[in-house]
Amino acid sequence: MRVEWLEQSAADLPSQDDWLSAAERVRLDTFRFAKRRADWRLGRWTAKHAVAAYLTAADDPPSLAAIEIRPAPSGAPEAYLGGQPAPVAISLSHRSGLAACATAAAGVRLGCDLEIAEPRSQAFAADYFTPEEQARVADQSTEGRWRLLALLWSAKESVLKALHTGLRADPRSVQIESLDELTRSTSTAWHPLRARYQGLLFEGQWRETGGCARTYAVLA
Repeated sequence: MRVEWLEQSAADLPSQDDWLSAAERVRLDTFRFAKRRADWRLGRWTAKHAVAAYLTAADDPPSLAAIEIRPAPSGAPEAYLGGQPAPVAISLSHRSGLAACATAAAGVRLGCDLEIAEPRSQAFAADYFTPEEQARVADQSTEGRWRLLALLWSAKESVLKALHTGLRADPRSVQIESLDELTRSTSTAWHPLRARYQGLLFEGQWRETGGCARTYAVLA
C-alpha cells in the first residue's frame, strides 16, 4: 500500500498566510495563544504540501489555498480540494516544532504520530501500557527506556488515530506485535510495524532519529 510521509519544521513556515483559505484564516484568528497558532499553522502547511505531493499538484500559495484541512466529526483531519473531498487520506501529528503528515489513498484508515523520547513516570507506563510492555521497558537502560516508551506510545497513537477514536479507546488494548524489533534496532531507517486492536491488524512503519519517534499505521 502506498503511504507517503512528509515532515516540516517551524523554520519551513512562511511569514505570510496567503496559502491559507479564507475560512482557515478566520479559524487562525480565533487562537489566543502564540504556540497554538504556530502549531496549527505548521500542521496546515505540512498537510497541504503533503496532499499536493500525493496528488502531484502545484504547491504555490494559490494552489495551497484551494486545499483545506477540515476536522471530521471524529476530530480526524480530512483534506478538501476546491470545496470537495480530496481523493486522499491524511493523518497529522506535531511535536516540539516539528509536524508530520502521512498520506494514502482515499478511504484508507491511516494514523501517524511523532513523539519525543523524554522521561516518563511509572504512572504513565502503568496507565497506558500492557504488563508485557512495561516489563520490556523496565529491562532497558535509562536512555533505552525513554526511547522505547516513545516508540510504543507513538505506535499506539498511530493505531488509535487510524481507528478515529484517539484516547477514547484504552491504549492498553492496542497490542504492538513488533515489540522485539522496537527493543533491538537502533538503525535510523524505516522498519516494519505490526499492531492489533480487538482482532484488527494494523501494519505500518517506524523510525527514530534525533531522539524523535515516528510511526504510521494503516488498517490492513
